[in-house]
Amino acid sequence: MRKPIVEIILQTTGQPAGDVRLALQAYELVGAALGVFIAYLAYRGYRRNDSRPMLFVSLGFVLALGMPLVITLVYFALPITGWQVPLQVIIQTVEIVGLLCIIYGLRL
Repeated sequence: MRKPIVEIILQTTGQPAGDVRLALQAYELVGAALGVFIAYLAYRGYRRNDSRPMLFVSLGFVLALGMPLVITLVYFALPITGWQVPLQVIIQTVEIVGLLCIIYGLRL
């Protein structure tokens, strides 16, 4: 007897409707704002204690949560079409570098 194949949907091709899309974008902004606030707190900890690890934690949060938002806003502000895949690669790379900075800062 054959086992059923379980499909995992990673992404959908359809866009959410207007109100749902707006709510999701607002939710994304809240996450980015919290990340930038955490980066600010870590930077204050770096300045107050002259702690090099806190500098990397702060930089990591800026890269992982702040920069993707800035890159996306610049993308939407400029009249560029057909750059979805390179943009996603750039954003993912910046996020990974940010997470590596956080890991490095916590390991010091």
